[in-house]
Formats: sequence, structure tokens, C-alpha cells
Amino acid sequence: MQVYSSWRALLVAVAALVLPGCASSPDEMVECGTVSSYLAPDNSANLYRVVVTHLDGVAVISRPNYLLSPGKHDFTVAELINSPELKVSLSARKVKVFSVNIEADQRYHIAAQFNTDKIYIGQNQGYWQPIIWQTESHQCEMKR
Repeated sequence: MQVYSSWRALLVAVAALVLPGCASSPDEMVECGTVSSYLAPDNSANLYRVVVTHLDGVAVISRPNYLLSPGKHDFTVAELINSPELKVSLSARKVKVFSVNIEADQRYHIAAQFNTDKIYIGQNQGYWQPIIWQTESHQCEMKR
């Protein structure tokens, strides 16, 4: 019985030393906001998905969510408009940069807005613009 008590005491002591290292302390966590491109926007509202190619000027592998510190961040995006009304040549389909002012605990859904109010042909790049199409409260914390 005494061996069991010694092992138990040793296990409790080790757990007390190890477990605090597993959890992040509040001092290590910082506020953030989220920019998301995973939700498919409403195509009937002329909104289409985008692919993020650069974040703050640095090339990135596109992912569904970007956890970012509050403040201005620049996104370079490529549109994924698959509308039969789009008659713009492939060489005119360029990436665009737009800024998002991130606030803590907010999620921003981004998309490409297809401008159908004019006829775009040839090299005209005004046929679309990147936008935030939805904003919602979303708790966000990230490690320093």
C-alpha cells in the first residue's frame, strides 16, 4: 500500500510540473481577427470565391482562414468567377490587392464581386473587385 501512495504522490508531483506547460497562459495569447475565404458566396448576387496569393506582400499557400493581429492587412487575391456572362480575355484576368482593417474578434468573409452593370471585353480589368461580403462576431485568440 505504501508503494502505491509513493507512486501516486510522484505522479501528482510530475503532473503539477508538466501540465502548466501544456496550456497557454493568458500572457502568451493575443487578440486577433479572422479573414475567411472558405464560404461560397451567393453567385446569384454576382459574388464568387477568391484565392489568396499574398498576404502583406508575402506569398502564401491559400487556406480557409487567416488569423491576424488587429490593424490593416493587404490581401492579393485572384477571382474565381465562373459566369457564362464573363467575356474578358484570360490575359486580363489579373490579381488585385485590397486592404482589410482587422478588428479583434471579428470574421471577414471575402469574395469577388462580378460587375455586371457594363459589358467588359478585351483587356478591361474593371469587371470585378475584391470585397468583404459578410462580417460576423467570432472569438479569436492566437499565440504570440
